[in-house]
Amino acid sequence: MSPGFRVPLLIVLLSMVILQGQGRYVEKNEILEDTLGLLNSELKRELSQGYVYSRSLKCIDMLSVDGQFTFSADRPELHCATFFIGSPDEIISLEYNNVNIDCQGGDFLKVFDGWILKGEKFPSAIDHPLPTSERYIDFCDNNNIRTIIRSSQNVAMLFFRIHMPGNGFSLTIKKLINPFPCNVISQTPDGRFTMVIPHQKRNCSFSIIYPTEIMISELTLGHFNDLQLPIKSCGGATDFVQLLGGNRLDPSRMYPVADICYSFSGPAQIKIGCDNTVVRIVSSGKYINRLTFEYRQLGQHELDKQNENGVEDFCYAAD
Repeated sequence: MSPGFRVPLLIVLLSMVILQGQGRYVEKNEILEDTLGLLNSELKRELSQGYVYSRSLKCIDMLSVDGQFTFSADRPELHCATFFIGSPDEIISLEYNNVNIDCQGGDFLKVFDGWILKGEKFPSAIDHPLPTSERYIDFCDNNNIRTIIRSSQNVAMLFFRIHMPGNGFSLTIKKLINPFPCNVISQTPDGRFTMVIPHQKRNCSFSIIYPTEIMISELTLGHFNDLQLPIKSCGGATDFVQLLGGNRLDPSRMYPVADICYSFSGPAQIKIGCDNTVVRIVSSGKYINRLTFEYRQLGQHELDKQNENGVEDFCYAAD
């Protein structure tokens, strides 16, 4: 894969770490870098006191705070997108307050359930409960008019095109608690997370867009108990954990680092020096599966050491 894909992945998460609330970067069907400013102390104080945050949207924007947002075109804007992200245990609720666009003239306003970056989707098609075509909600589709849209995970996107200056829209963004978060993109390079899949046939991926060390402290798979000895192969297992690495967004196109198909109490750890690390549970729906892990970004000295062992070849293996 070309380095052109690696930079956007890092820029997205760097923006969120810096801002923890607002940011933007430039896309013309592709994502490019842009610099961002910090949330000032006055805004932080207002948010903590319960004020409704409000601001104008840029053509390319990123939001991780609740509030009311407005876009008004001052020239034809043909390639615009807003990325939304919440905490791992949240979903995104988007409500249109006012829309003034020309659907017949080629304008559009589409929400995508997940993220798309350089043609890569998260969650992947095999991890998401809906077909890809149903993950798009088009405001201009007369047969599918919805003023309130909710995501299936902690990330969502809004694509829009507006030809006429002065036209635009306003919307309200809220975060809602998800009791059983499944597919997640982490806002931070470090953290701790517990993923529980209660008798559901689904695949759940936790994506960390950094070179990362994963430390598993507990894994409970319903069909095994922690007295069973580790087995050499997970072939035929219906419930298991995958650790994936790669330099892309779509987990289904990343390289399998390890499969774990037996319950245990940790610790167990592994370092993955790729731009993106994914912890993924495959669940048959017959059992309650539970996984607790910590993660941290690898330091440069650790990456240098891994590169000596051919980590670059490993990370690009699935490209």
